[in-house]
Amino acid sequence: MDRLLRRFLSQFIRRGSLTVTTASGARFTFGDGTGREVAVRFTTTEAQRKILLNPELGLGEAFMDGEFLVENGLIADVLAIVLDQPEVLPHWAKPFWHLRYLKRYFKQFNLRSRSRSNVTHHYDLDGRLYSLFLDADMQYSCAYFETPDTSLDDAQLAKKRHIAAKLLVKRGHRVLDIGSGWGGFALYLAEIAGAEVTGITLSTEQLQVSNARAIERGLTQSAKFMLQDYRDVVGPFDRIVSVGMFEHVGVKFYDTYFRHCAELLADDGVMLLHSIGRPQGPDATNPWIAKYIFPGGYIPALSEVLPSIERAGLMVCDIEILRMHYAETLKAWRERFLARREEAVQLYDERFARMWQFYLAACEMSFRKQGLMNIQIQLTKRQDVVPITRDYIAHEEARLRGLERGSTPTLKLAGE
Repeated sequence: MDRLLRRFLSQFIRRGSLTVTTASGARFTFGDGTGREVAVRFTTTEAQRKILLNPELGLGEAFMDGEFLVENGLIADVLAIVLDQPEVLPHWAKPFWHLRYLKRYFKQFNLRSRSRSNVTHHYDLDGRLYSLFLDADMQYSCAYFETPDTSLDDAQLAKKRHIAAKLLVKRGHRVLDIGSGWGGFALYLAEIAGAEVTGITLSTEQLQVSNARAIERGLTQSAKFMLQDYRDVVGPFDRIVSVGMFEHVGVKFYDTYFRHCAELLADDGVMLLHSIGRPQGPDATNPWIAKYIFPGGYIPALSEVLPSIERAGLMVCDIEILRMHYAETLKAWRERFLARREEAVQLYDERFARMWQFYLAACEMSFRKQGLMNIQIQLTKRQDVVPITRDYIAHEEARLRGLERGSTPTLKLAGE
């Protein structure tokens, strides 16, 4: 087993410096010696077998189960090396990828009942878990770092402002927020822009928090939240926004999604889609992420999204690619989670805390090392709805920033 592990890892790990101690005590070093020296140890031969048979699934499971320990560095350092190799996948893992790709439509066949179950799996966890690492507004999507030293809270506020600017939201506009989370963006649009917002979610936990926040801020007349599937919404709306929800739609439902959005959107309306995207074209979801974190989830390539937009009769007015913003967001989340890790153990258990560590680190390094990005696609039904140059975005951001200064929202530290 040790010789087989050494042979396979030596073929895959070409960059970095990774020292591996096997369950039997054998010690090998892989890579070209560059970067931080990272050392790991297997505690069981079963963990070695898992990684040899199916490394994309086995590494995460071995770490969760305490069978793969990081002795020098953090799991994020290990993943930074693993995800920065010349080959995206070890050659022995490629048959598993082909099998997953063939089955991806079935895995993402997100009918209403399945979508609800998938959301429950992740978003109906104890809300105190998310308060350990999110910003005060509970924004669970890519922030927008206007400067390198921007704080997480300021970057999340900048994200809301940036999206609202592209939506060109005016007072009294009817806005649909598809996948409204804990209500932060819908409340921003209602309070700052004066919009009439309907937020929909499939998470009972998020719905409860959103409604409580609307009551607390006196916005129940202008910000309403519903437990509803996007396919069941009745319009029309002047503006439609979706932030971090599209990754749960599933490739087979892209046509359904955009056609229904087109039906809901007013003729002079604007829609803004904010989603994670992949740069290399169609792919399959990582098996560990699909099993433990986001069942039914999938990160799309633009080449998979744009044909559905065209078939729905919508026009693309603007596409912006946010590079590295999510890597910095995830870094902030990971550091904040580690600072309060023992609280996560108390909420769940040690295995869950290790799972969450691995999740945040793996996502961060996927953005840093493998080109994942965020895409913002602005859609309309007519060419003349938005200005013909992008200058308006900065002007709108400045207007919204002024309105923010004039408001006095009650902010609390995450976890309060």
